[in-house]
Amino acid sequence: MSPLSISSFSFDIWKNDPPDVHIMVFLPNGLMMLLHMPSTSTIRDIKLEAIKYSKNYPLYTLIKDPCNYEVSGITNFASIEPFTDESKRLCDLQPYFCLIRLTERSESTAISSDYELSKMVSNMIGKSFEEYSSQRSPEEDDFRKRMTLLCDEIELERSKFSWSEKLLYENPMRLANTPVMPQIIKARLRNSNFLIVVKLENDETSFTIQVNENHTPKTLIDSALSKVRKSQIKVSDRASDYILKVRGRDEYLFGDYPLIQFIYIQESLSGSDVPNVVLKPIHTLQSYISYKQELNAAPKRPPKPDSLRSQNQTNNELTTATLPKRKIKMSWDIEQPFRLRLQRIDNVNCDLVRGIKIGIHIGLYHGERRLCAHHSTDIPSSNNRSFTFEQDIAFDIQMQNLPRMTRLCIVIYEVTKTTRSKKSSNTSSSRDGTIYKDSNVSINPLAWVNTTLFDYKHQLKKGLLNLYTWTYADDIQSDEIFHPLGTIEPNPRKDECAVIQLTFHNYGYDNIQYPSEELVLLHASHLANNETLSRNNTEDASISVSQMLSQYLRSINKIFEMHDQDRNDIWAKRYDIKAEVPEELSILLHCVNWNERDEVAEMWSLLKQWPTISVERSLELLDYAYPDPAVRNFAIRCLRLLKDEELLLYLLQLVQAMKHESYLDCALVSFVLERALRNQRIGHYFFWHLRSEMQTPSMQTRFGLLLEAYLKGCKPHVPLLRKQLHALEKLKQGSMLAKKGSKDKVRNLLQDFLHNQRNSGVFQSIQNPLNPSFRCKGVKPEKCKVMDSKMRPLWIVFENADQNCNDIYIIFKNGDDLRQDMLTLQMLRVMDQLWKNEGWLKEYNRTEEEMNKAINEFTLSCAGYCVATYVLGVADRHSDNIMVKRNGQLFHIDFGHILGHFKEKFGVRRERVPFVLTHDFVYVINKGRGDRMAEEFRYFQDKCEQAFLILRKHGCLILSLFSMMISTGLPELSSEKDLNYLKETLVLEYTTEKAREHFRSKFSEALANSWKTSLNWASHNFSKNNKQ
Repeated sequence: MSPLSISSFSFDIWKNDPPDVHIMVFLPNGLMMLLHMPSTSTIRDIKLEAIKYSKNYPLYTLIKDPCNYEVSGITNFASIEPFTDESKRLCDLQPYFCLIRLTERSESTAISSDYELSKMVSNMIGKSFEEYSSQRSPEEDDFRKRMTLLCDEIELERSKFSWSEKLLYENPMRLANTPVMPQIIKARLRNSNFLIVVKLENDETSFTIQVNENHTPKTLIDSALSKVRKSQIKVSDRASDYILKVRGRDEYLFGDYPLIQFIYIQESLSGSDVPNVVLKPIHTLQSYISYKQELNAAPKRPPKPDSLRSQNQTNNELTTATLPKRKIKMSWDIEQPFRLRLQRIDNVNCDLVRGIKIGIHIGLYHGERRLCAHHSTDIPSSNNRSFTFEQDIAFDIQMQNLPRMTRLCIVIYEVTKTTRSKKSSNTSSSRDGTIYKDSNVSINPLAWVNTTLFDYKHQLKKGLLNLYTWTYADDIQSDEIFHPLGTIEPNPRKDECAVIQLTFHNYGYDNIQYPSEELVLLHASHLANNETLSRNNTEDASISVSQMLSQYLRSINKIFEMHDQDRNDIWAKRYDIKAEVPEELSILLHCVNWNERDEVAEMWSLLKQWPTISVERSLELLDYAYPDPAVRNFAIRCLRLLKDEELLLYLLQLVQAMKHESYLDCALVSFVLERALRNQRIGHYFFWHLRSEMQTPSMQTRFGLLLEAYLKGCKPHVPLLRKQLHALEKLKQGSMLAKKGSKDKVRNLLQDFLHNQRNSGVFQSIQNPLNPSFRCKGVKPEKCKVMDSKMRPLWIVFENADQNCNDIYIIFKNGDDLRQDMLTLQMLRVMDQLWKNEGWLKEYNRTEEEMNKAINEFTLSCAGYCVATYVLGVADRHSDNIMVKRNGQLFHIDFGHILGHFKEKFGVRRERVPFVLTHDFVYVINKGRGDRMAEEFRYFQDKCEQAFLILRKHGCLILSLFSMMISTGLPELSSEKDLNYLKETLVLEYTTEKAREHFRSKFSEALANSWKTSLNWASHNFSKNNKQ
C-alpha cells in the first residue's frame, strides 16, 4: 500500500482479474502518485490512502480534508465521470488505465456517502463521531432512531418541492403578521403611497416606481416591465419569468402578499429609506437550477418513513405485551416509601489532614420544589479517598406519589476543623437532615450530582448506578446546598471526579414503571367525585376567580410566597380558571401538590381540555419551574401556532430550555428540530445556538446529538455552515495576532494576515454567520482593523456578493463568553417588537430636513435605549460602547454586565445613575438649547415614560424569557435571585400611575446626576489613552 515508482506501472490492468493493482492518482495539488492496493479496495479507501501518503510529497500543505474531494475516472465509454458512490469497489468500476483523479468538491456537489457525511458532521460538531459511537447509551440509540425518522419524513417532503418551495425553504420570506400598514409608517407617508427602486440584474438600469399599500410583488414586476419596454431594453416581457430580490441580500419578495407586509419594506420605510429590489430572472436562481438538475438526474430511492416508524414503535414502546415473562408493577400501585441503598463513594477530593467526616445530603425534587424531607448521612474520614456506607435510606414519600420527573439530588460534603472556604459554613448536619451550629467545624460541599428516578422508557432505574459527580463551583450563587436545576448528565471526565454507587429498592418486581398517559387519564376519570381532590376546602362561592387571582396577577413574587390556604382556594376553583381566565394556568400549576398522584392525574386531565393560551404565557411553562411532561407538552401544543419570524425571536430561550429537559427525546426538542428542518433560516440560528455550547461538558451529549440530527437531516445546508466554521477559525487566528503588540502594529499584522492568499480564500462566497441573508464575496483587508477594548475585537469588512451594494461589517470578539450579550441583544429585539406593536415609535412631526430627521432619530433611539438599559440593568456604560449612526440613531454595544451587576473600583460603584442621560444628549435632543423645559425635551421624557409602561405591560413575558435562562451557564443569571433586579425595575405590583411616578423619579435622578456620568466617561477615556 506504499507509493511505487513509475517504472512499475502496467497498462494492461484488468485482463486477468489481478488481486492487486497499481493505481495512478492525480492529486489536487498538481502532483501524481502511484499506489499499490487490492483490486477490491473501495473508492473511499483509495481516496483516504492517497490523502494519507500525499504528506510525503511536496506541496502537501495544499491538500485539504478528504471530505473536500471527489474521485473521478475514465469509464468504458471514454468519458470522465465522478464516482459518486464511494462504497463501490475498484474492480467493479474498472477505470480505464486505472487512472483516477481527486478534484475539489463544489458546494453544489452532493455528499457522496454516509461515511463522508458522518466525518463532516463530526468535524462540525467539534467532537469525533467515533467518540460518540463508543460511548452510546440505549437512550442515545433510541433518540437517534426517532430523530432519523423525523428527518427522513421531512427530507421526503423536501424531495417533492417545486423550485419556489425550495427557494422558500432556503430563503424564507419575512412577513409581518398583518397586511395593514403600521402607524409608524403611515405617519411618514402621504396618501399611503411610497417609492421603490427596481434595478435590472447585471445592468445599471434602474427605475423608481410609486406603489400603494395594496400593491403586490406581481404588480410591481408588471410596472417595472412596462418601464423596461419603454426604454427599449431587450429582455423577456413575461412577468412570470421574474422574481423580486432584495438588493444586497438573499431575500425575495413573491407571493400574493401586499408589499407593505414584507418586513424588509417596513424596515426601509421606518428608517426613511427607499426600498431597493432587483428584477431577477427566475432561471438564474440557484434553487431553480438545482430543481431542474434533480428532475433530469436519475431518480433517488426515497426514505420509507412508514416502515421506519413501525420498526421504531416495535423496538421502543414498552408494554406488558413486549415483556410477557417479566413482572411489571406500576409505581402508582406501590404504597411503600421510596427507598435506596447507598453503597460507597470513590475518588473523593477531600482534605485528608483536617477532615473529620465525609457525608452525603440526599433530596428528592420536582423542578425546584422539594418533595419530602432531605436525608443526610456521614462517616469518619480516613486516609484514602474511598468511603463505604452500605446504608438503606427511606424517604417520607410513597412510591405511588413520586412524579414522573422526580430528580434525586445528591451533595458530597466534608466536615473539617475550623478552616473555611468560599462555600463553607459553620454548620453540621444530623442524620435526619436537620442543621445545627458548631463553631469548631465547617462544612464544605465538594461535589454534586443529579439523576432521574425513572429512565426514558418510564421504568424505575435498576441495578447498580454509578453517578459521576460535578465539582461544586465557587461561583454558584445560591444559599441552597442542593443544585436541583443542574444537569442530570454524568460528568464525562470519569477518572477525575468522585463517583457514587447506589441502588433503588425494587419491591420484589423485575420492572417498576410509571403509568402511561392513558392510565393516568383513566385514573383521573375515576376521581371525578372524589372529595379528597377539594382538600376539604370550603371556599367562598361569592368570590370570583378574578378577585381571587388579582393579587397574583401583578406580582410574580407573591406566587412563590402563596399561603397554603390561598393555594387550596385556587385549586378548588380550577374549573372556573379554565373557563374564565385560562391564561392564568401558571398560577394554578403552583397550587398543585405534585407529590400527590390524584392531583397529578387531575391536572393531566385538565390540561387535555385546557384552551390554547398566548405565546407569552406558553413560554413561561417551559422554564425550570414546570418539569411535568404534560405541562410542557401543552406548552408546545400552544407554541405550534407560532409563525417562523416569531419563533426566531424566542429561539434562544427555546434552545436554552432544552437544558432543563430530563430526557433526550421530548416534545420541545422534536418541535424545534422540526421547525429548523423546515426553514433553513431557523436551522442556521439553531445550529449556531447549539454549536456555541459544545465546549460545555454537560451539554456535549445532548447538543451534539441534536447537531448530528439536524446536519444529517439537511445535507444541502452542511457545506454552507462548514464554510462559516472555517472562516471563524481563520478569524480566531487573526484575533490571536491582534493581542501581540501596539494598536498600529497589530492592525498591519491583521491586514497582512487577511491579504495572505491561503487565508483570504476562506472568506470567499460565504454567508454572514450573524445573518445568513447577507452573502460575502470576500474580505476587504485594507478596511479591517483592531478595536481598542481589552479583548482586542476585530473590525472586519466584507465585500457584498451583490454588485455595488453596501459592505458587510462585523465585530469579531474572541476570548469572552458572549452568550450574555446575545441574551441582551435578543431582549432588545423583543422590546423593539413590543414598542412597534403598540405604535410607540410614531413621529411627532414630519420634516424633510436632514438635520431634523437625524435629531428625531437620535431622540427616539435614545429614549428606547434609556428605558431598555434601565429595565435590563445594563452596566459598564461609557463612551466606547455607545455609538451613533450617520442617520442619527443611537445604539449600544458590549453587554457583559446586566441585571444590576455594576462594576466597582476599590469598593466604590462606578455607575450611580439608573441610565445614561448626559448633558450632551440633552443638548442634541433640544437642538442646541440647554432648556430642559423645551418642547423637544418634554416630548423625549414622554416617550421614555410610554416605552417603560409598554414594557411593564408585558412584564410577565420579559420575566419568563429570563427565567428560562436561569441555570443555563450565564454568570449573572444563575439563580432566582438574579431576577430580583427585573422585578424591582418593572414594579409590577404598582398601579399604572404609581409606576409612572416611580419612573419619573428615576428619570429625574439620572438627569440630576448626569455630571457623574460625564466624569466617569472622562476618567475612562483618560485611562484608555494612557494604556495605548
